[in-house]
Amino acid sequence: MPKPTFLEIARRAGVGTATVERVLNGRGGVRPETVEKVVAAARSLDYPRRLPEAHRGVIRIEVILVRPDATFFARLSRAFERIAATLDRTIAVHRTFLDEANPAEIAARILDPEMRRAGLILAVPDHPLVSAALRQLEGERIPTVQIVTQISGTKSTYAGIDNYAAGRMAGLLMARMQRRPGKVVAICHSQIYRVHRDRVRGFFDYLIEAGVEFEPVAALFGHDDGDRNAEQLHEALKRWPDLAGLYNAGGANTALNEVLRRHSRGRDIFFVGHELTERSTRALREGTMDVVLDQSPEAQARRAIDLVLAALNLHDLPVDNPPIRFVTFTAENL
Repeated sequence: MPKPTFLEIARRAGVGTATVERVLNGRGGVRPETVEKVVAAARSLDYPRRLPEAHRGVIRIEVILVRPDATFFARLSRAFERIAATLDRTIAVHRTFLDEANPAEIAARILDPEMRRAGLILAVPDHPLVSAALRQLEGERIPTVQIVTQISGTKSTYAGIDNYAAGRMAGLLMARMQRRPGKVVAICHSQIYRVHRDRVRGFFDYLIEAGVEFEPVAALFGHDDGDRNAEQLHEALKRWPDLAGLYNAGGANTALNEVLRRHSRGRDIFFVGHELTERSTRALREGTMDVVLDQSPEAQARRAIDLVLAALNLHDLPVDNPPIRFVTFTAENL
């Protein structure tokens, strides 16, 4: 194939041909972040000449996540690790885990990454400090993608499922599959994640609009902690003897399944939760769980990386970004 021209490299990097010439001929006088773009663009076009050694592996994309102990975020982190291994060696993906209860630390990291960062992907709680920091970063035109959940008042691209639709799906399945009417509760982390707010709202909206014989009575906050989730469910079973349905919009399904497994009325509760894991698979087979909605974190990670690369002019084709499809699992399609 013919050697790519400076013009082709310039178009892909979003710079002028004079800048490409200065970078590839080592003339200096170009900002480091621009050098990174030019070198990455040249490499992606298979430019045959030896590229500047000092700029190998310098396109850095940071991924900010929380809760490395949680099964879902561990799965998401592994997805980014696998994707990073397939990328050109000029592109590095850095995963950073922060404390979800410390929005000031998250905001500080958004603005001061302690590295030369070309793009940012993040899944963090919704907080005014985080929102303000992210808006400032957006103003600096750093390619930014939010996954899993969104931050209020920000404009950066979101890659993930339609969480309101997921909540409505949970409501539809409960209304169609639970034969015993009664009261229903939803449980989630808290109000710090928009993902959970949207899911619970969609769930209750569907049941109210459908006019079925199910009465939404409470949204409970368990902070995705097993002990707290178990305590909340125990209290709900005592308070509402006619409890018919449980929707967990967050994590810590295992503790809820254990309560239902031991309780005399546990098998009568229709339980919809999120994320297919070894434990939720076992719960589906044993019958304590009825439906699992899996949001495909691997697909979200892939989409997020593609969107950042496209924003950096390092992706050959435009990247469409419709909502990621979530998958519905029951005991019959595991």
